[in-house]
Amino acid sequence: MPNIRGSAKSLAYEDLKRAILTLDRVPGSSLEEGELCDRYGLSRTPLREVLQQLAGEGFVVLQQNRGARVSDMTHYTLRDFFLAAPLIYSSILRLAVQNARPSQIEDLKQAQEAFREALRSGDTTERALTNDQFHRITGQMAGNSYLLASLDRLLIDHTRIAMTFFKPKSGAKEDRLALACAQHDEMIACIENGDEDRAAELALEHWALSRDQIELFVMPDGLEAPLGVPPKQKSA
Repeated sequence: MPNIRGSAKSLAYEDLKRAILTLDRVPGSSLEEGELCDRYGLSRTPLREVLQQLAGEGFVVLQQNRGARVSDMTHYTLRDFFLAAPLIYSSILRLAVQNARPSQIEDLKQAQEAFREALRSGDTTERALTNDQFHRITGQMAGNSYLLASLDRLLIDHTRIAMTFFKPKSGAKEDRLALACAQHDEMIACIENGDEDRAAELALEHWALSRDQIELFVMPDGLEAPLGVPPKQKSA
């Protein structure tokens, strides 16, 4: 749990985290201390404690003599994202099967119901945030501090990108989201039944379901260079 005390600090922490995940605070944008102090009714010292907590979790970058800014989503960080995501997701689900407690399984089921309701409502923000919560709970189930830290950082960018592809669009898109929901249900069943091999396999299928949509976000139409490789310059 975050080391944040006091209602004003808790509000600032939760509100900034949500704003970053939902792109209300743009990746790479500055976080002006004066504006944040006024917004949340905090002095600079408790505000800096909030920013330090967010920095430790990967939401914010602290720059010496330059203040804080929202963590970037650059071409290079997203390349690392693509390389790490399938490895982390499959490892997390395998360990979740091994270590999940009954109370955590119940939490996961409640998160899934919230996700299902968000799909029905068509609310893009709630779709992204409830999906984020579902996967964060699987990380807590896994019980591995190293993997959990990696998953938490991965989900920041995954959720920010998800704000684009969770928008209601075509029937085909809704079919894809329905499949994602069904995969969540199967993940829960695997965890309850102790099927870690299928859980790890399912994690890769779930990642593949969103990977194509994420690639559309990362690589605009007409950009043919592989992810992480700059386009070749035409010779004169």
